[in-house]
Amino acid sequence: MLMVQDVDLTPNPHALKFILNEKLLNYETRQFSNKEEAEKDPFAKAIFQIPGVVSVFYMDRFVTIEKSKEANWGSIQRPFINLLKEFDKNLIPPEKEIEVSEKESNELLRKINELLDRKVRPALAGDGGGLEVIGIEGMTVKIRYQGACGSCPSSISGTLLAIEGLLKRDIHPAIQVVPA
Repeated sequence: MLMVQDVDLTPNPHALKFILNEKLLNYETRQFSNKEEAEKDPFAKAIFQIPGVVSVFYMDRFVTIEKSKEANWGSIQRPFINLLKEFDKNLIPPEKEIEVSEKESNELLRKINELLDRKVRPALAGDGGGLEVIGIEGMTVKIRYQGACGSCPSSISGTLLAIEGLLKRDIHPAIQVVPA
């Protein structure tokens, strides 16, 4: 049975990270910015049934829920805990097979993702979020924040600049990072 082991605050005042007792996914991350996006994922869809939920992000052993500004956590946490007790984890859609696409074979993209995996993604996951590299055009890297990071004010400015600085220093000084 799925259970919440701990709840962490995130830098986003409207998002909480719920750490679970079991793994939900092994390597994928799943971000849903609204109910419509969650339509084919029974787990996310069920979470969106809780009034006040505006986004859902999950990976590994945690779920980050963002609430509307008007909602209070008391009306979301208890229904979420009850949902976990009743939800059949086998209904979570299987992860896609990892395929090496043309863009993933790109050496620059590989280096960027390795660096992000080592130095950035663990910190973002610690705050209930994630980061996806959408693509590269020339030396411009397009990224999309996930989970609590998706609507957090500091991710739009400070974190973006820190990531760009890291990539410039460790990979190539001409790299620019922009949100997708």
